[in-house]
Amino acid sequence: MVLLKHADEEGFGFYTNLESRKAAELAANPQAALLVYWQALGRQVRVEGSVEPATREDAAAYFATRPRGSQLAAWASPQSRPLAGRAELGRLVEEARARFAETEVLLPDHWGGYRLRPESYEFWQHGDDRLHDRVRYAREGNGWRSQRLAP
Repeated sequence: MVLLKHADEEGFGFYTNLESRKAAELAANPQAALLVYWQALGRQVRVEGSVEPATREDAAAYFATRPRGSQLAAWASPQSRPLAGRAELGRLVEEARARFAETEVLLPDHWGGYRLRPESYEFWQHGDDRLHDRVRYAREGNGWRSQRLAP
């Protein structure tokens, strides 16, 4: 799961610990899907595409907008790795807080971002008796090809 931080004509951006399980999986297979589901509306959008690392400049610009506590957490958390207990995480946060007590929190080397470049979009709408409406748009050259899909 990621927290989508920006979307533009280049794709969809998110940030994470570059030593996390998520980062290792993206390094092994730089393909991903984003899914947004609105249960109350009976709709969802799925975006599939290739994933590439964000530039260090983009990561630094976003990191600077994060609340200080979130910046310190990026230094403290060994994301996706086991902890001895909650107290260990508390100790790591206190170490980060002490390290940056008198200065701004710097961008960690182990923290950065990714951009998913869309290759297809699928729009799904609930239908009675499981006769859902599905339409996929797939990149084709400089444009998009649409296809209606069976539910």
